[in-house]
Amino acid sequence: MSSPDQDNIQTKSLAKSIQEHQKDTKSISSFANISIKTDGSRRRYIVEEIEKYGKGNISTQILTYNDLALATENFDSECLLGEGGFGKVYKGHIERKNIDVAVKQLDRNGFQGNREFLVEVLLLSLLHHPNLVTLVGYCSDGDQRILVYEFISNGSLEDHLLEIGPEQKPLDWITRMRIAEGAARGLEYLHETANPSVIYRDFKASNILLDENFSPKLSDFGLAKLGPTGEKTHVSTRVMGTYGYCAPEYASTGQLTTKSDVYSFGVVFLEIITGRRVIDNSRPSEEQNLVVWATPLFRDKTKFHLMADPLMGGDYPMKALYQALAIAAMCLQEEANTRPLMSDVVTALEFLSGNKKELDAEEEDEDEEEAEKNTFKSPPALQSFTSRLERAESNDANGIRERD
Repeated sequence: MSSPDQDNIQTKSLAKSIQEHQKDTKSISSFANISIKTDGSRRRYIVEEIEKYGKGNISTQILTYNDLALATENFDSECLLGEGGFGKVYKGHIERKNIDVAVKQLDRNGFQGNREFLVEVLLLSLLHHPNLVTLVGYCSDGDQRILVYEFISNGSLEDHLLEIGPEQKPLDWITRMRIAEGAARGLEYLHETANPSVIYRDFKASNILLDENFSPKLSDFGLAKLGPTGEKTHVSTRVMGTYGYCAPEYASTGQLTTKSDVYSFGVVFLEIITGRRVIDNSRPSEEQNLVVWATPLFRDKTKFHLMADPLMGGDYPMKALYQALAIAAMCLQEEANTRPLMSDVVTALEFLSGNKKELDAEEEDEDEEEAEKNTFKSPPALQSFTSRLERAESNDANGIRERD
């Protein structure tokens, strides 16, 4: 296990290595045109690039195509776990390590894909956190671009939240809050520990994997970008990601900051609370966009219960629902600079993912004076979220009265 000092060195190396790679136009250009090289020289080139920009800190194993064909029974369809925009993912077993792995065989067409491959290897080799997926190794034989991760047994949050089958048990309230907290911790690490910050850029339910204890791990770092450095306030980049999850300012201008990830977190957290997809064309037109549907409901406390996933059967503390919706509402603010830091979100969710009995007890406290005394139980960050939502609700109500 690495020490904090080693992790700090690795993080600094990450900053320097990927920044240099992004500035080195000649290198990026040659990486883009890698297809003109012979198989042997192409493989050597990719290994040299990763070693060069990793500054000797890359411990991720280089695997051969034959290794991975053996691990996945020649990429048999029976081993297929899923398929996305970047390729197919297979379950495999590496005999000599005696570990199960997830083998992502990327569709390697064009410059963008090669760059994403290199960035993901660098990022996941140099950054380590319990809520980030672990990269076991990579393969660059011939035209192959393959990433090999630890196998996460419980699939994705999407599988348990948005694609739940009739035989599946719905996620309970505390499990939902713990998943949200762990995912927030992963983003907090990328934003506030990595130096410079890393902007994930593709935060969504299908990229949050769940282990046997339903602890979440962020996966798929192909779209990640280093955050702004020095006096820069944002990174300008081509708009990438999934429709519905992108922050409005990023979608309209291409200006990317860590607050863009905070918005995406707010969308996913709202999915966790409601059990609804961010875009669902099977619903009535006014409910098809989750954020558009929820925005007016945020302003009326009497309608908060309408936003709770009916599959929970009402089994959640009403005060906790109110507080959770306050967090979501603040993350979804139109103005990026009014969104919270992920560290504040983590602090608030740490409270909400605590003991359900305590939350229920606080809910049942009917003595207003006693309840006032007990507000210290909620951390200041959470009190801030709820008070801001209450002010917005009050302002809306005053505006309605004035119009009347």
